[in-house]
Amino acid sequence: MVQTLCPHCHELLPEGTGFLAPYLQSLLPWLYTSSSLWTVVGFAGALIFGSRFVFQWIHSEKRKRLVVPSYFWHLSFWGSTFNFIYALHLDKAPLILGSCFLPFLYGRNLVLLYRGQKDDVTSN
Repeated sequence: MVQTLCPHCHELLPEGTGFLAPYLQSLLPWLYTSSSLWTVVGFAGALIFGSRFVFQWIHSEKRKRLVVPSYFWHLSFWGSTFNFIYALHLDKAPLILGSCFLPFLYGRNLVLLYRGQKDDVTSN
């Protein structure tokens, strides 16, 4: 049975504690609480992120061509943000590494979207 010593508070962490807990538990204790609220966060992230495809499909069907509406990127950003926070709560390396860059990528797409809209308004 191997236990990890927290580098901040110097307390023993329970066996099976995730790889970020020694660094984040003292800074973000709410991240490591056990609550049904975390299940809601996980489902919300999955629902928001997954819904983007359904809404994009409906939008494209109405137009009879492939369309990626601006709200697709908003749903992508917020869904991936919720998923990343939930992955931090679970503290499992594959989940964290698989979701940590997505909010930044989708956030960048939102910046580009707004810059494009601003340019369209100023060029008219």
